[in-house]
Parts: sequence; structure tokens; C-alpha cells
Amino acid sequence: MKTDYDIVATIQVTEKSTRLQEKQNQYFFKVAPSANKAEIKRAVEKLFKVHVTKVNVMNYLGKRRRERTVHFGKRPDWKRAVVTLRDGDKIDLT
Repeated sequence: MKTDYDIVATIQVTEKSTRLQEKQNQYFFKVAPSANKAEIKRAVEKLFKVHVTKVNVMNYLGKRRRERTVHFGKRPDWKRAVVTLRDGDKIDLT
């Protein structure tokens, strides 16, 4: 069974995530590609002690990457989760 730390890899801090965090109480997480919405919700609630109302996920394909030779490699595929919290809940990023 996956632990909460296996499901939620990192929190993403970008301009868009900061704007959504302030206006709509939404946070971006980089999560395991095999994780589903229920697992993400449970992991975020346990790790940060907040109440999650909604989870949206987006799958990203890894880009092709040029090696030092004529061969190409590929960056890994990854998944982003946008988690909406209940009003009054916050995640302290400091």
C-alpha cells in the first residue's frame, strides 16, 4: 500500500498557483501518476490537517530530450493535482 508521502510528491509554487491560492483557496501538488482522486484527498487531509472539498487532476506527458549523441530520451510522465480546500483552511508554505 502506498503511503501518503508516496502519493504527494511536492507542492508546486508558481505564479498561477499563488494566484489561485489567494483567490480560490486552491493548491497545486505534484502527485504519483498512479494515484487517484480519493487517495490524493486522503493524503492531503492527513499530511496537512485540512478539509479537502474538491480534487482535479491533470496528466502531463514527458517531453523528448536530446542526449549527447544522436539518440533521444524522454522525461518522465507526471501528474498534477489541484486541491480545493474548505473556507477557512490554509496550508502554511513557510
